[in-house]
Amino acid sequence: MSRVDRVLGIVVVALSLSAPLAAQEATVDQAVSPDGASVEAPAADDTGAAQAAAPAKGQVFVKPTPPPPTPLHTGVKAMIRELGVDVIHLPSLENVFWASTGGGVAAALHPLDPTANADLSGPFLDKFFKPGAIMGQSYTLLPVAATIYVIGRAGDHPRISHMGSDLIQSVLIAELMTQTLKYSVRRERPDNSNNFSFPSGHAADTMAFATALERHFNWKYYVPAYAFATYVAMSRLHDNVHFVSDVAFGSAVGIIAGRTVTRYGHHPFPVALTAVPGGFAVVYFRQGDNDNN
Repeated sequence: MSRVDRVLGIVVVALSLSAPLAAQEATVDQAVSPDGASVEAPAADDTGAAQAAAPAKGQVFVKPTPPPPTPLHTGVKAMIRELGVDVIHLPSLENVFWASTGGGVAAALHPLDPTANADLSGPFLDKFFKPGAIMGQSYTLLPVAATIYVIGRAGDHPRISHMGSDLIQSVLIAELMTQTLKYSVRRERPDNSNNFSFPSGHAADTMAFATALERHFNWKYYVPAYAFATYVAMSRLHDNVHFVSDVAFGSAVGIIAGRTVTRYGHHPFPVALTAVPGGFAVVYFRQGDNDNN
């Protein structure tokens, strides 16, 4: 396989990693309205928009839910309080799915780790990917999100301040998960600079940012947001500071963060820790499709 073919393969893989499902799962007979109530799910329109059968019984793929409803309060106290709620809501079946998917893709791409970075080197690519290291930093993304939030608050535009708040929270949640994993796994970087390679923080932060933006804007405009996240992720391979598997799982971390912050009805992962004589036990509760939490 030629070097050009390998580079094209890496680009295709990166794009597939950075574009979450353009349609979300919803039950056939129920969906969740912006106020959290169960309503009739929309039927297929006359244009013949396909509803492919989902793996889970009684589910179909339909258009994504609309942007998260604007809360009554978007002040700093409300944002801090919601950030704590986001952390509590991280354990969920949906997030288990994304983590499993990210782990599976990272494992599948692991054989490319020794060669992918070298395939993205060259004079043109050096200039092309140079801004990625700065654009994907949390100290770049957070000021952008904070500016959006301040503009919304100053102009009394709750929807704008809500979006800025969600962007801030998504990056912070992504950083929390990324740093926890980095200090737990301690994988050495490809350039041997330190032991914090897995997962990629740049990929996680930009993917969280893009996911939150996609949820607040229309789903049809997800391409620019995820293209930006893909560019930043690939720049980390060019800079030889991450393996492709680091970037793959970092992207999954970002999706988890962005979707947790912009979630609708939350269905927590049905696992509880309970004390038993002589120790503790992990208890799993099976929930029906219509269980409310």
